[in-house]
Amino acid sequence: MTDSNAERRPAVVIAVLALPLVLLTTLVVIGFDPLLSFDANVVRSLNESVQGTGWLRFFRFVAAISGELAVTLLLVGLAVIYAGRGRRRTALWIATVALVSAVTWPLVKRLVHRARPDVLEQIQGYSFPSGHATGIAAAMGVLVVVTVHSALRPLLRTLLVCLWLFIALLVGFDRIFVGAHNPSDVVAGWLLGSLVVCATGAAFGVTRLSLEVVAAPPPRALTQERRVLAVILNPIKIADAETFKLHFARAARAAGWDEPLWFETTVDDAGGSMARAAVAAGADLVVAAGGDGTVRVVCSEMAGSGIPVGVIPAGTGNLLARNLGIPLLPDLAIDTVLRGQDRPIDVVLIEGDSLAPTRFVVMAGLGLDAAIMGGAPDALKARLGWPAYVITGARHLRYPAVRVDISIDGGEPVRRRARTVVIGNVGSLQGGIPLLPDAVIDDGILDVVVVAPRRLSGWLSVMARVVTKRRRTDERLDRFTGTSVKITAAAATPRQLDGDTVGAGTELFAQIEPGVLLVRVPG
Repeated sequence: MTDSNAERRPAVVIAVLALPLVLLTTLVVIGFDPLLSFDANVVRSLNESVQGTGWLRFFRFVAAISGELAVTLLLVGLAVIYAGRGRRRTALWIATVALVSAVTWPLVKRLVHRARPDVLEQIQGYSFPSGHATGIAAAMGVLVVVTVHSALRPLLRTLLVCLWLFIALLVGFDRIFVGAHNPSDVVAGWLLGSLVVCATGAAFGVTRLSLEVVAAPPPRALTQERRVLAVILNPIKIADAETFKLHFARAARAAGWDEPLWFETTVDDAGGSMARAAVAAGADLVVAAGGDGTVRVVCSEMAGSGIPVGVIPAGTGNLLARNLGIPLLPDLAIDTVLRGQDRPIDVVLIEGDSLAPTRFVVMAGLGLDAAIMGGAPDALKARLGWPAYVITGARHLRYPAVRVDISIDGGEPVRRRARTVVIGNVGSLQGGIPLLPDAVIDDGILDVVVVAPRRLSGWLSVMARVVTKRRRTDERLDRFTGTSVKITAAAATPRQLDGDTVGAGTELFAQIEPGVLLVRVPG
């Protein structure tokens, strides 16, 4: 899976759902006669076929237990369960699905203003789209995602996914049999509910929005030589470390690995000595379970070792995982670690004044981005995840510019007044924002972006160009590429490596190290 494919997939899936929904809505609004005639004939025929039979009582029962309130309570209950397990991001996503789905279908009903089918059993209210179908599609979509991301056996996962899909279909068809909705109302509800799940899932990073997730490949047999597994765990980032250890060890044994070796990071050591100890213990795979800081330090130590690194993302940004398509939910991330494939990627050697030589794998920055990373409160990050950076960023939009000299591959320096300068090994920020649209993690090239809007209003232009991936450069947004870059600031400025602040300074020198790190990615 390429980085560009991983970035495009959410938009493709959302478009596949949104386009037919828009088309169907348009046909209903303009009163497209073939569709209206088809709807009327189908709903009347199906409704008349169950009149006076036990099936009508069955369908009325299904309608009663699948109402909007019941579905909302189901989603809220799931959110509470996941919050209780320490899965705050997943819980917040589920709650958002419940809220958005409950708001969108009544709004569309009022806009479309379509009357109910003209059948024997009259029901009050507007018809398009079906609220039952929207709600059940959203609820069953959530259940499909959490089931696929679970550590259940593949056969049980498949059976449960089929059950959730069957329930969604049953509730939808039920609305036609009882004469409450036309077929197009139900289809629109299914599309709308699925769209809510996919769009919010992409925003929260809890699903990769791909068929590869639903139809996960069978586990590959591991060679007999690769048995020693070391896990470097950040106990601050892993909500329940002991439960995680038991779950991971059980999954490792099932995948053919020996009992894992465990190493925990400390406040003074984010994983460097633990990685060296893992190598000394003969590890064939080293797993970093924690935030971006833990992942960066472990990857820095493992670069050039030939030993692959697995990532269990548990931080706020999780940018390496996002850019490599590594699942963000722990269960599926564990499955990727144990059964994925190894991909060689670049790392970046970096140093500067008061900064000893080290490495990063995602992005380094000088200026505003470092101020945002350092200014986001831990409590806010714990509650909201990466949106905490958005809130902090809004507070820093007036961050002062600094004069910087930028030299690419030892060439003549270029002078700019910049709010921030970012050196990237990958292209996308949280939420899929393509800050460096041409950056690829294994191309042997560094990508540099200089952001320098002069006024507060200039940020709107910069943001629009970033989101739309426009290649035009000027004094507000400039880009460079090369194998090395030296940045010299006129005054001490905040700096960050992969989201961790490393103290203010006036200099950064970065050099690409092509393909020196193996990372375990989905097969």
